[in-house]
Amino acid sequence: MNRTMHSTTLRVPESLNREYRILIGGEWKGSQSGEFFTIHDPFSREDWGKVPLCGPAEADQAVTAARRAFDEGEWPKLPPAGRAKVLRKFADLIRENADELALMQTLENGKLLKETRGGIDFLAQQCEYSGALAETVQGATINTGIPNLFTYTLRQPLGVVAAITPWNSPLGLLGFKLFPALAAGCTVVVKPSEFTPASTLRLLELSEAAGIPTGVVNVVTGMGDVGAALVDHPGVDKIVFTGATQTGAKIAAAAGQRLVPTSLELGGKSPNIVFSDADLKQAVHGVLGGIFVASGQTCVAGSRVLVEKSIYDDFLDRMAQVTAGLKLGDPLDPETQLGPIANQPQFEKIIKSIASGHEAGFRLLAGGGAPSADPALGSGLFIEPTIFGDVDNASSLATEEIFGPVASVIPFEGVDEALAIGNDTRFGLASGVWTQNMSRAQRVIRDLRAGTVWVNTYRAAHHYVPFAGHKQSGLGRELGVEAVEEFTEIKSVWHDFGSPQLFGR
Repeated sequence: MNRTMHSTTLRVPESLNREYRILIGGEWKGSQSGEFFTIHDPFSREDWGKVPLCGPAEADQAVTAARRAFDEGEWPKLPPAGRAKVLRKFADLIRENADELALMQTLENGKLLKETRGGIDFLAQQCEYSGALAETVQGATINTGIPNLFTYTLRQPLGVVAAITPWNSPLGLLGFKLFPALAAGCTVVVKPSEFTPASTLRLLELSEAAGIPTGVVNVVTGMGDVGAALVDHPGVDKIVFTGATQTGAKIAAAAGQRLVPTSLELGGKSPNIVFSDADLKQAVHGVLGGIFVASGQTCVAGSRVLVEKSIYDDFLDRMAQVTAGLKLGDPLDPETQLGPIANQPQFEKIIKSIASGHEAGFRLLAGGGAPSADPALGSGLFIEPTIFGDVDNASSLATEEIFGPVASVIPFEGVDEALAIGNDTRFGLASGVWTQNMSRAQRVIRDLRAGTVWVNTYRAAHHYVPFAGHKQSGLGRELGVEAVEEFTEIKSVWHDFGSPQLFGR
C-alpha cells in the first residue's frame, strides 16, 4: 500500500483556531452554561477551536427566534425575486470564501481537500439554483366547470424548519436543506454534527453578510439532546435530517406524534452490478470510486459489488491490483487518494465490521484492518481499503451499512439473480449497473428499487436532479425542483362570484 508523506505545514490557521459562537435571533453568543467542546482533526489527532456546548434551552431560544421571524418578519412575505437576490449574493460569498470553507471541512472530518473544494463549487451552484427556483414557486388555476366559481391553489412556505445535519459532508448536505427552505420563504434552525460544527458556523456568518434578515437562520451546536429538543419542539413545522436509518426512524416516530412532516435522507447498502459485457477497466475504477471515495463514508457508497460469474475471478483480481496502489495519507496533500476516518466512534464501528468479515471466513482480497504504524500516516484514524470476496448477501457485512472503505463482492448468474440480490435489502438509496447492453440496462433501471440508478458511472450528481431513497433509505426529495416544493404547502381556494346561497330558503 503506497502512502503519501505527512504534511509539514501548519494544519490549522490561527484564524480558524478560535472561539466560535452560535447564532440565535441575529445575535452571536455562547451557550448559557458557558461550556465549550473542541473539534478534532482526524489526521493529526489534535483538537482545535472552541464551540459552544448548547442544550435544550438554546434549542428553544433558536426556535422562538425562527418562529418570530416567520410570523412577524419580512422573509416569508418578501417577493420571490427579493429572496432570489439574497441567495445569489450568498452564492457569491461562498465562492469568495471557498478555500477556507473547504479547509475547515477537511480539518473537521478528514475528507480530501480536493473533494471538499469541489464540494464548495457545487454548494455555490446549488445556492444560486435555489434562488432561481424561488421565482418559480406557483400555484395553479383549476377549471372545475362549476358556474360562478373561480378555483385556484397557492403554494406557501411551511414555516419553521429544523435542519439536523451529518459529519460526512457538513456543508453540502446542509445546502440540500437550507437553500431550498430559504427559497420557499421558510425560517431555519440548524443543528450540525458535534464532529463538524465550525464549517457550518462559518457558512452562516456569510448568510448574514448576504442580507438574510435577523432570525431567519439560526444555529445551535452541541450533542444529541439539542437535536432531540428540536424534533420535539411545538414551534417546529418541518424536520429535515440526514444520518443513520435508526436515528431517522426515531425522528419519524417522534414527529408522527405531532403530525409534523419530515424529510429523511438515511442509510444505504447500494448494489453496484457488473455484467460480463461491461468495459472492465471502466467498471473497476467506477466500482472502486463508488466505495472508496471519502473513505467509504458516504450514504450512496456502492458497498455491495455484484459481479457476473463469467468474469468474477478476473474482476476481483483487477480490483485487488488497483486497490493495492491506492495512496493513504494527509487529506491536505493533493496526491492522497484515501484520507483518515472522520472520528473515533466511526473508526471503531468499521473495524468491528471488518472483523465480522474475517470471522465469517469471506475471502480477503485487499486491506483487512488498520495499517501498521507508519510515520507517513501520522497518528491518523486510517483503515486500509478493504475488499472481501464470496460474501453471503445475508451476512451482516452485506446487510448493515458500514460507512467505511469496505467492499463486499457477491457473484451472480444472469439479470434475474442480479436483481434479486440487488433488491434483497431494507435499503434503497442508490445503485449502479455496468453493461453495454442497453436493453438489459433499461430492465435493471426499471426493476431495481432505488432512488438513483447510475449506468456505466457512479456518484454523478447535479443540483438539477432530485435525490432521495426508497424503502428504509428515507422520505422526501432533495435537489431539483422538488426540493423547494418540499418546503411549501398547498392551499386550495374557492372563490364564488355570483352563485345564490340557497341554505335556509
